[in-house]
Amino acid sequence: EPMKADQILLNALDHMQARAATYDKPKGERSIPATVAMFNAATGLDLTAEQGWLFMICLKTVRSQQGEFKADSYEDFALMGEEAEAAAVARILKNGE
Repeated sequence: EPMKADQILLNALDHMQARAATYDKPKGERSIPATVAMFNAATGLDLTAEQGWLFMICLKTVRSQQGEFKADSYEDFALMGEEAEAAAVARILKNGE
């Protein structure tokens, strides 16, 4: 039976809290900016953090269609969507859009 939306979000929250215990810095875990900076340095491209999250959403989407079903692929969409939205708001505020 498919999970209800609220259960997906609650599971996503559990994932976020577990990852926070492992990866967070005092101000929170924000690894996409550092990941994007490293990628940009290696490729000469100029991706933004927002685009980095979009890339991760694409990766999870592809993975969700391969192999056995894993609910966490879909649960991660909720987390990545929130992070992408935060990056978009930061871009808009920075650029005065």
